[in-house]
Amino acid sequence: MQVEATAPGKMILFGEHSVVYRGPAVVLAIDRRARVYASRRDDRKVYVDADNLGFSGYFEDDVYHSVRGKAWRGRNLAALNVAAKKTMDHLGVESGVNLKVRSMIPIAVGLGSSAAICVATVGAVERLFDAGLSKEEISRLAFEGETIIHGKPSGVDNTVSTFGGVLSYERDAGIKHHKLDSSMPFIIGNTRKKRSTRKMVESVAALKERNPALMDSIIDSMGGIAGEGLDALLAKDIRRIGDLMNMNHGLLSAIGVSTMKLESLVHTARQNGALGAKLTGAGGGGCMIAVAEEERMRAVEKAIRRRKSDSYRVQLTDRGVESRWIEEGNADS
Repeated sequence: MQVEATAPGKMILFGEHSVVYRGPAVVLAIDRRARVYASRRDDRKVYVDADNLGFSGYFEDDVYHSVRGKAWRGRNLAALNVAAKKTMDHLGVESGVNLKVRSMIPIAVGLGSSAAICVATVGAVERLFDAGLSKEEISRLAFEGETIIHGKPSGVDNTVSTFGGVLSYERDAGIKHHKLDSSMPFIIGNTRKKRSTRKMVESVAALKERNPALMDSIIDSMGGIAGEGLDALLAKDIRRIGDLMNMNHGLLSAIGVSTMKLESLVHTARQNGALGAKLTGAGGGGCMIAVAEEERMRAVEKAIRRRKSDSYRVQLTDRGVESRWIEEGNADS
């Protein structure tokens, strides 16, 4: 027998970059999920099969040994090694594990792929050893893996992936969970361009240092939009959400984090019936999101694909991390 665990990705609806200084950021769990299968080993190695990403290997005493793909790919798997080992250390278990990773979440485009994989890894390992950890403990252990990738993450990504639903985050107030009575569809457009959150944050900080008063005004405006956006989301006011998304995108463009491809997809979505469209995440590549009435959703999706980009419809989800026992050989390929 082996364990299968899954966890959702996320998208930021409002609050990118402004949340670094003042919030809130409004973050939603989406129904594209990462999947991790775990089984025990007789040694202390952590073996990671990520063949659908083009590489696999194992960690022994935290040193990566490549089995498939280049050795430098080990840094992409280091977070899983940390998440698995921290979980076993927390449980007082001396063992190794095999981890098979399969994910529907594109990597490095702002949809919380790394957090979802870390959360699913912890969920799989703790179930493998029948630990019965709380979701709070799973989120905390997944955060340890996230620090390997992002340095000093806010904790939002691992939290929303663990619990699902709608979260808001402010530096002074922390994370709050919000109840949304029904789901709401969004369209994601993926530019297929990877980006670095750290570089984008540093770029905005440098702009703020050169133009402190003007940047304070823009950041205040983005924070205000995020607050009103949360209210509109909870009220399911789709037209208000669309207006606020459009305004938020204009401010993100003003601080230099958009790109020609993101601008093209945002305007394409609007021209084909989207009520609102904006980049999501750090910018500099990655994804944009759009909201539209049901009868216009297909047209928006098709228009984005005509721009040589990926598009997919997503729903908000209350399903956080989940795990179950399955028979060996029943794992998805």
